[in-house]
Order: sequence, then C-alpha cells, then structure tokens
Amino acid sequence: MPSAVKETFPSNLRQEKLEAKFGRSLSSEGTALSCKLLAHGPVPCCRTAIVRRVAVIGAGVGGLASVKCCLDEGLESTCFERSEDIGGVWRYTDSVDGTRVSVYRSVITNTSKEMSCFSDFPFPEDFPNYLPHSLLLEYFQMYARHFNLLRHIRFKTTALSVRRRPDFATSGQWEVVTETNGVRESHVFDAVMVCTGHYQEPYLPLDSFPGIGTRFKGQYLHSQEYRDVEPFRGKRVLVVGIGNTGGDISVELSHVAAKVFLSARSHTWVMSRVSNHGFPCDMVGTTRFNHFLDWLLPSAFTRRIRFRKFNSWFNHTNYGLASTKSSKFKVIINEELPFCLLSGTVVLKPSVKEFTESSAIFEDGTTEENIDVVLFATGYIFPFPFLEESVRSLIDDNRSLYRRIFPPQLEKPTLAIIGLVQLTGSIMVGSEMQARWVTGIFAGWNELPPASRMMADVLKKKPPVKRNPSERENLKMSFIGYTDEIAACAGVKPSVMRLLLTDPRLALAIFFGPCTPYQYRLVGRGAWSGARDAILTQWQRALKPLRTRMVDEDSDRSSGWCWMCLLVLPVALTAGFLLSRHPQLGCRPWAGPQL
Repeated sequence: MPSAVKETFPSNLRQEKLEAKFGRSLSSEGTALSCKLLAHGPVPCCRTAIVRRVAVIGAGVGGLASVKCCLDEGLESTCFERSEDIGGVWRYTDSVDGTRVSVYRSVITNTSKEMSCFSDFPFPEDFPNYLPHSLLLEYFQMYARHFNLLRHIRFKTTALSVRRRPDFATSGQWEVVTETNGVRESHVFDAVMVCTGHYQEPYLPLDSFPGIGTRFKGQYLHSQEYRDVEPFRGKRVLVVGIGNTGGDISVELSHVAAKVFLSARSHTWVMSRVSNHGFPCDMVGTTRFNHFLDWLLPSAFTRRIRFRKFNSWFNHTNYGLASTKSSKFKVIINEELPFCLLSGTVVLKPSVKEFTESSAIFEDGTTEENIDVVLFATGYIFPFPFLEESVRSLIDDNRSLYRRIFPPQLEKPTLAIIGLVQLTGSIMVGSEMQARWVTGIFAGWNELPPASRMMADVLKKKPPVKRNPSERENLKMSFIGYTDEIAACAGVKPSVMRLLLTDPRLALAIFFGPCTPYQYRLVGRGAWSGARDAILTQWQRALKPLRTRMVDEDSDRSSGWCWMCLLVLPVALTAGFLLSRHPQLGCRPWAGPQL
C-alpha cells in the first residue's frame, strides 16, 4: 500500500478555470478509439497487450507522465519515489545531503509554459511564461491531482534493484526490490519504466584538474550543492563550466562575490528568453516552418544565419564566447551574462590547466590568484545503480537505446528509459511523448520492429568514440524532429497537408506558429477535444500574465496577420506535401535550450 502522505495541493480555482475554458478538456480523451482512426504509425488492427503490471521508477516529470499514460491504456502502474513528494529535481529543498538533486533557489525555467506543458493539460493562463520552481511544482501537483495519480505512487520508497526474472526470455518480467522505512519488499512486474532522468549523480572530473585535490587549499564543490549566494559573499569564485547552470550561477554570484571567474572550454552562443516583439524565444523560433527550412537549406547556410542572429544581440567573438568559424558549439539561455561580462563582474577565462595552493593557472598561461572557492558546473552522469549490471552495461548513453528508449539487446522490450533524451526544446514534452508511445506498445496498440532492425538502427546512429558526460551538449537532438519521430511511431503526429484541406486556419497555426505540445493531441489515441482551441489561443495565454496594465493596441495587427496567412499559404502547401513524403525531415542535432 502507498505510504500515507499529506496532500498539500493548491486551491482548485486555477484548475476550475482551465476546465471552464476547455470544457471537459483536462481528462484524457479518446483512449477507447478504434485503432482504425489512427492516422500514422505501425498499429496492428487487433490489440494484443504484452504487459499488465508496470513499475515506474521516479515521480518527477517523466514518472508522472508515465503513470498517467499507463492509466490511459488500462495498465496497472505502481510508481516508486524515494522522496516524500512529486516533482523530482524541480522540488526545491535547502538540504544538501547528496542523496537527491535539487534545483537552486533562484532558478527560472528556460523554456516557456506553452512549449513545456503536458499536452492535454495547459498551464493556468495567469502563470508567467517562464516559471520559478515553486510554480512549476504547483503545476505538477495540479496535474497529479486532476488525473488522480497520487494513489499509484509509493513515496519514501527506494528501488534497490531491478533484475530480469529467470524466465525473462519468455515472460519479459522483472523482479523489483524496494525499501520503505527499512522494510524490503520484492515485486514482480511485467514491465519497468525508468524515469530517473539526467540528473542522477554529479559528474566531478577531478582528475582533469591537477592540484585541485592535493595542492589547492580553498573549497571546491559541485553545482549540485549550490542553493543560494550567501556562502559566497565577499569571496573570489571560479566557476568551471559554461552550460545553463554555470552561466546562471556566475551571474547570481556576481551580485555578492568579490570577483567571479567563469572558465569555458567550448564555443558558446548566448540567447535571451525574450525574442522578437517581447515574445518567448522558443515560441518564436521553434516552428515547423523553421524546422522545414533547416532541412531544406544547406547546414552551413542555416548555421551562418543562426550565428548572424546570435551576433545581432552582441558580438560573441568580442566577448570571447564563440567564433563563427567553429562547427562545434553549444547554446545557453542567459539575459544577464553579457552585461556581467561587459561590466567586469564576471570575467571569462579559458580551460583550467592546474591549481596551486590558492591560484588557478589557465591554458593560455594566465593565472588568477587568491581563489577562495571553485564551483564545478560539469554536469551529471546517469549510472542507474538499481539496474542489474548485465542490463546497465547496455546503456552507455541514450544513443545505445532504440529511439533513445529501448535497450535493443533484451529478448523482450519490457524495459523503457524515459526522459534520458537531450532535446533543443522542453524535456517535459519529449518525456510525455516517449511515455505515450511506450505504454501504447505495452498495451498492444503499437509495435516495435524486430530486434535485428533495432540494433542496426542503434549502430548506425552511435559513433564509435565514447564521449565524456560533460560533452552531452553534442547529443542534443532537434525538438520537433525527435518528437515528430516518436509521435509518428505512436500514431499521433498531425498531418499538415490533411489539415490544409480540412482546417486551413489550424494548419497555418501549426506550421508557422510555435510547435506546442497540443499539436500531438489532435489525432490518434488520446486525442483531446480541447487541442484545437488550445493551439489557436496559445498567444493569448502567453500575453495574459503581461496584461496587468493596459495601453492602446495596434489596430493594424490583425489585418497584417491575415495578409501574411494569404501570402504564405502556397509555401505551407508545398512544405506540407514534402513533409508528407519525407516524415523524418530535419533530424539534424544542434545544441539549444531545454527544460
């Protein structure tokens, strides 16, 4: 039985507003649709469920989506969560005990609410576009409460081991050993969905920094231990690593530290969350039209356009951040970092060569003296310690998995790794899409190809050289490309061409507007009657929290939009035709923001 947990959910007011807006909207609809209604994907005409009982490890974003998708498919799910609440990494805690990873106090999401929500459960319209961890956790609680997920979650329960049963080759079953308050239990499940995500164990490569553990007399720590600025007040701090976390922490420390140095070894382009006309950057940039152009135009040309756009804000070469001549680069989200560099409160440095008792010597020969603290923002590894060694060894990184989900070497496809994929957009959306496809397979609605084909696909995409965990930025995949790929497998990918013929207004919004998650609820199993309205009103919800002081609006705006729609209709028709002929367009990976 689940542990007794006190439910501390917010008022139902926001949820009631959502239901009033979208009708019966927020429950999962369409799960009883005949497979004949599906527009895409390899779906058998007769359903043969291969599992009944599913174990879900972790109650973060991926875990919540997995439990909900299991329920949609009529599967029995039990979720094991070692902490006392849902939310995973997004549930902030002051504690730094090393047993769990938490966001820092001031963190703000770097993907917007419309691009990051569960596909049949929009964020409340009065929520800001970019969210602090407290509001994101509130949203997760609303989601869990609405879909009655908590009764399927066993809190304060740690999964100690997940092992194949002796008859796995025929049954596909797993033995899961858990521990709750010191009491161990053994369970048998037909399938396991691992939802522990990327942020499992800090990656601290001390061997790459000679002197840090032997000569250096100051303090060093991983960003996993960082919560707020107070312990660093008045100190000289060196931050190693210029990902989103390293950039955020450097900026925050610059307000109280005596000096902040930021060591970067890669070419890094910096974006702002605020894009054209003040809209969220991902709503403006993550569109099917842009995705189509990325596929249509030569990669060198699109890269040049992207670099010009980045440099239109400020010249990254002048700041020592990136060169247009580099083909390997990463993109981070940070509005304040350029000003901190301009004002000298953050000083950019190259890679660290070694440490002395109180100094850091860099690859260019320069030295910074009197360093008090070294903070490593060097990322995380995902060891999956509960998996048996013979299974764990199959997962070098997500490229070892078929579609970044299934270990293809297993005799039965009853183990799924959810949320390990790195996308240029929201990981929440990608995790939910993975869960929908996986549970469809478990329930017998979708099919996987033979193991030989899955292995061939993995070997084709996986390079022979193993990368360091700190280089995972290079593993990022196109948000639209990957999500469309999984959606097509699940039979829920929307057809732009078909919509152009049946609902032109919606087709144009889908193709030229932001690729919001609602698009994947228009067709197929789990179709949601509120999806169309959610897509056509997404810009209003983005503007709603800004309407706290009204001024006169531009009257030419709506007419301009109509003229633009008429002009681009031929482009949409052509692109829709090409997309229907080439369903896997634009899967070229590039680095970018994610939630």
